[in-house]
Amino acid sequence: MCEVFNKFLMGMREFFKDYFLGFWDYETPKVMVVKNKTLGAIYRSVQFLVITYFIWYVFISQKAYQDSETRPESSVYTRMKGIAVHGEDILDTVEYARPSEGGDVISTILRREVTYDQKHGHCAEHFSVTKANCSTDSDCLKDEMDFEGHGKKTGRCVRYYNFTFKTCEIQTWCPIEKYGRVREPPLEKAINFTVFIRNSIHFPKFKVLRGNIKDVSSKRDMHKYLNKCHYDEEKEPYCPNFRLGYIADKANEDFTELCRTGGVIGVFINWKCNLDLDPSNCKPTYSFRRLDLRKDQANSGYYYRFAKFYSRDGVESRTLIKAYGIRLDVIVHGHAGKFSPIPTIISTVTALGSVGICTIFCDWILLTFIDKNEVYSDRKFDEVIKEPAAPLPTELSYIDSFGSNHSDLSDGVPL
Repeated sequence: MCEVFNKFLMGMREFFKDYFLGFWDYETPKVMVVKNKTLGAIYRSVQFLVITYFIWYVFISQKAYQDSETRPESSVYTRMKGIAVHGEDILDTVEYARPSEGGDVISTILRREVTYDQKHGHCAEHFSVTKANCSTDSDCLKDEMDFEGHGKKTGRCVRYYNFTFKTCEIQTWCPIEKYGRVREPPLEKAINFTVFIRNSIHFPKFKVLRGNIKDVSSKRDMHKYLNKCHYDEEKEPYCPNFRLGYIADKANEDFTELCRTGGVIGVFINWKCNLDLDPSNCKPTYSFRRLDLRKDQANSGYYYRFAKFYSRDGVESRTLIKAYGIRLDVIVHGHAGKFSPIPTIISTVTALGSVGICTIFCDWILLTFIDKNEVYSDRKFDEVIKEPAAPLPTELSYIDSFGSNHSDLSDGVPL
């Protein structure tokens, strides 16, 4: 046992000794030209791919020679514009736009379900609520509340409004919404409503401030321009007025379906600025996409409730409105780049270093698949222990694809 342990210690000693001595060795690459057309074709092909990648993708597409900024400062102001006739009512932005002060989120009401003249009192619970159906008072537990219901149970079992079956009586705003609501027709003319979106973006690193509205000489001309223009990607890229129908179409959504269920649409403003050019060339691009669950989902769409309170004969009353509509979320992305020597040097050095991978890859192919008789490996790897006492002969040799040595330089390339 002791002998085995001693051998182990001796082996570890030799290992660390060789490792320590080898750590101070110096390795230098040896140039060897191999006359093999297949390997040469692979080498040049890999070189071409690496160089093409860095020139086309890294430098031209990604502009790796630029210093960039991806977290700009941005502000958004929105306003809905348009008037619609709804039955005998004239609706303006106060009626259908939320919120009225603008911001990066704005919505418009396209359809309403209204429950008129609700008052605090006692009425029958809706039959779809769990444990709401009953036959006697004992089926209704007093003061019990169901989170899916509309109020607190009184302990009585009453007839459900004008129907013959019974449900538990509750204390709440009566009549309940599911019974008393009136569905109004959708506001399909809202397809021509316009959304004014003003966006300013600032790149503090480069001290560049840009806006998405066309520069006009006077306020009067600006007002006239904004009242007439509608955004067009080619003709009016600096007009901030967007039709709701245009937004729905670009988001691949049916406006009639949006009127029925509502929906959330993202308005993406993308600023990609090459500041090596004049800042006036820094223009926004817009894209639109549905953000909420699709219409085939159970809880898709967009809606919310609000109430209008009033007093009638000294009794507090309200009109409850369930509003379906389009909500627009304005999301701004910004990226600016400008030439800088530091990223240029780093990218160039990386490109030159990556070209060296071609040699490593081809060496692996050479020594793994071509060097069957170890002719190449014998030539490639030499170990020099000390300088020779006599000068080495200066004979030049080369290796062809068959691994033979020649001294005639006319047929080969010197090592």
